[in-house]
Amino acid sequence: MDLAITLLLALAVASVIGTVLQQNQPYTDYLIKFGPFWFEVFETAGLYDVYSALWFLAILTLLVISTSVCVIRHTPGMLRDMWNLRTHVQEKSLRAIHHNKQWKVASSVDVTASELQGKLAQEGFRVKQTPKPGEILVSAMRGGMNRLGYLLTHLAIIIICLGGLLDSNLPLKLAEWRGSLKIETRDLPVSQVPAESRLAIGSHAFRGSINIPEGRSSEVAFVAMRDGYLVQDLPFRVEVKDFRVEFYDTGPPKSFETDLIVHDEALEEPLATTISVNHPLFYKGYAIYQASFSDGGSGLTIDAWPLDNRAGNNPVTFETKVFDNRQMHWGDQSLRLEMTSFRPFNINPDPTADEPDRIRNFGPSMGFKLRSNTGEALEYLNYMLPLEREGREFYIGGVRTSPAEEFAYLYIPVDDNGEMTEFVQFLQRLHNKKLISEHAKEMMQITLAELPDHTIELEKSLESTLTSLVTMFMRGGFTEVTEFIDSSLPEAERDTLGPAYLSMLREMLARIYFSVFDNNDTEAVNDARLLFLQDAVDAIGSLSRYGSPVFLLLSDYNHVEASGLQVTRSPGKRTVYLGCALLIAGVFLLFYLPQRRFWALVKDNGTGSEILLAGMSNRNPREFDIIFEQVTNQLQQTSGNSNSR
Repeated sequence: MDLAITLLLALAVASVIGTVLQQNQPYTDYLIKFGPFWFEVFETAGLYDVYSALWFLAILTLLVISTSVCVIRHTPGMLRDMWNLRTHVQEKSLRAIHHNKQWKVASSVDVTASELQGKLAQEGFRVKQTPKPGEILVSAMRGGMNRLGYLLTHLAIIIICLGGLLDSNLPLKLAEWRGSLKIETRDLPVSQVPAESRLAIGSHAFRGSINIPEGRSSEVAFVAMRDGYLVQDLPFRVEVKDFRVEFYDTGPPKSFETDLIVHDEALEEPLATTISVNHPLFYKGYAIYQASFSDGGSGLTIDAWPLDNRAGNNPVTFETKVFDNRQMHWGDQSLRLEMTSFRPFNINPDPTADEPDRIRNFGPSMGFKLRSNTGEALEYLNYMLPLEREGREFYIGGVRTSPAEEFAYLYIPVDDNGEMTEFVQFLQRLHNKKLISEHAKEMMQITLAELPDHTIELEKSLESTLTSLVTMFMRGGFTEVTEFIDSSLPEAERDTLGPAYLSMLREMLARIYFSVFDNNDTEAVNDARLLFLQDAVDAIGSLSRYGSPVFLLLSDYNHVEASGLQVTRSPGKRTVYLGCALLIAGVFLLFYLPQRRFWALVKDNGTGSEILLAGMSNRNPREFDIIFEQVTNQLQQTSGNSNSR
């Protein structure tokens, strides 16, 4: 009993862990969530797949063995106790029982014993008389099936554990241990997965998943195994005809369902059905659940706006799909573009002073990675539509170095035509060294015109400084300019010359921005253009942290959704159901069918008979107090009580 309780507690703790910690997720997710140290600890303990861990299966096996031994040892005694009326009880033992009563009657021993037997039988007891010298023992029992409850509950534990072992991946672990099965960790097309990483159609248990885009089909499922996967072949082909999803106003999905078509040679015609969450399809012993949804390879049209010295008036437009990869070349730089995601809408908080709990749809967005030749990648999230910020509109692009970080956003101001053209033209002028040199010379002349005496060296120095400030700003933003001031200027002059350098830089940027406008146009310099200049300068100063030579802007899309299906086969399910039924029956017998025994010892006292009644129950002693009194009163009335004690 101690061992069984210990094993059951261990299973309960493991089940809690398996419920709280989401199972069979990609190892990268666990690594990000727990960090390298705890990731290794939890992985070694098998907590990412608790129900298939060797120690969990060992506990189940040991519990089966322990409980089986218990059942085998105690079943014969339990069965005997179910039918044994205990006809050899002595008077001394009856008097030692807590519930006992004694009274005298005028009838003979035989008549009294027969009357008591008839009355107890009428109350539903199995009754038997045992004649003895000068006395008769009437033994009665009701609820003998209570003992069967003990057997059924213990047997149910064995059967449920066996069902759990049948549905475990123990055979896969054994095959992997023998070397006949190898977990695949590479991202390969299904057709290229080697035979040792594929599972043939059979009677084994598995739990696999597959994402099928609308209009596509699949004959396999992917079984997650530690840091890799196995490919499970299916005896039929599943086609997703249509996928539908509804969302709450706040963004989370409200419901989603899939129109499936099952193609099987055994069917006269394909099986068409609709599945939704908690309403799966059961076919040939397989269960197909609606588990999730994702992008199915949406077609994207993208405008690539260069952000380096190749910036021009028009973007380069190309088409791609989600999950496609392509190599991009920008001068000497070669980057691999990996399209990772697309969302047709983004419901996010957008609080205002009047509406602190306001939420809004920020429109479509696309996620992608730019990977260098060394394998390092930056992850991006760019929105399609301009977003309003402080009364002005911006194109927004987020960037981060790892999924564990939050996105840092680049805000590119939108011109009067709702485009990036004016920003890119300004950026193009800032890359024009000849134009920068001209404005530096012009600004130098205006600045030194107020000084009556200045040398050629001073003119060249100031012109060089102005050019260098713009160059540093384009390379590293205000951060690099500030670092230059802190490292090159004497500490005594830093507080006075530092602000002067920044002021000259801003003046240079403003001159270059307004250089395309007519000098005679008095309306060229207005508040709107000054704000645009400020936003453009802030954006250009952040380009070094954005880390991309190009800004990818989504201009059009063809949304394709994919249904996330979970395909399972559980040969132990019926076994578990049987165990649960036996457990319910056993618990019912234990709690609602108590075993009650009565003994009536009838002795000849010369003038009649003397009755000694004793009773006991294995459950609910307080309730049995009332029942014993009721039975005693009925038997006294039946036998004709003369006096009792």
